[in-house]
Amino acid sequence: MVGYKGIKFAPLTDEEIKERYEEAKEEIKEVLEWKKEEEEKLKKDNFKTHQAKSANKRALFKVGRRVNTVKGNLLYWDLRIKGKSHFYANIERHELWEKLQKGE
Repeated sequence: MVGYKGIKFAPLTDEEIKERYEEAKEEIKEVLEWKKEEEEKLKKDNFKTHQAKSANKRALFKVGRRVNTVKGNLLYWDLRIKGKSHFYANIERHELWEKLQKGE
């Protein structure tokens, strides 16, 4: 007979939540630096082929998506630090992602 076996993982402690928030803050710095590098490459406009320029534009799109992802994660961990549940924080994160995706 298969039944409920309880939760698989113990809930995160306050210290672990703060640690994850700090990791997300460090990650946003790295991602913004990456975005800056890609934008500078595009401004230089010294591409040997038009394929290289297209590849740079695709990379900028990926960077933008990554920035939005990290912003959502920052919001999530900030709400968790403030005592909100995983479910509430996750809904807020998804609403932010939707808003950012639409360009609002």
